[in-house]
Amino acid sequence: MRPSVFSKLVIASGNKGKLREIAHLLAPLHINIIAQAELNVSECEEPYCTFIENALAKARHASKHTGLPALADDSGLCVDALQGAPGVLSARYAGEPKSDQANNEKLLSVLGAEKNRQAHFYCVIVLVRHEHDPEPLIAEGRWAGEILSEFRGQDGFGYDPLFLDAKTGKTVAELPLEIKSRISHRGHAMAKLLLQLERLSHD
Repeated sequence: MRPSVFSKLVIASGNKGKLREIAHLLAPLHINIIAQAELNVSECEEPYCTFIENALAKARHASKHTGLPALADDSGLCVDALQGAPGVLSARYAGEPKSDQANNEKLLSVLGAEKNRQAHFYCVIVLVRHEHDPEPLIAEGRWAGEILSEFRGQDGFGYDPLFLDAKTGKTVAELPLEIKSRISHRGHAMAKLLLQLERLSHD
């Protein structure tokens, strides 16, 4: 990797759980990771109906206000029986102020006795070298599972206590960070991004 370009990287997020996961995934690259709040960058509006557009907006916003390369992640839960909802509104599904507990309770209420509990987490990661980067690095990942009718586990954030991973038989909130980072939607997207960064380092 080119140290002069990626020695520092701003993470365009104020979500502590997400920041912890991203920092863990990027640790092998030894990049100086800086949360945008540390540089007094406000949260960017996310007005779009697609994950990719919102991620691009957040990355460009952070880069614009810091002059540094920026990485943004936009992700959410898509439930089959709800035609993909809560989708891009996952963090604010129950309205303002943002509340994981309220979002989870609304999801359970909306699903009710629905038998089809299939769902997936989706993540898109965007990295821009500067605000007007015409070739942002883009990577996506998915994580299939189902929605339980009750909470399980103490770790994680968001919908983690309700999302059951079929392969492990555990909710995301029951998985250690090391395992979650390897099999999650964010982990899959980051793995693809790391391959792109590796190719860049050899250009």
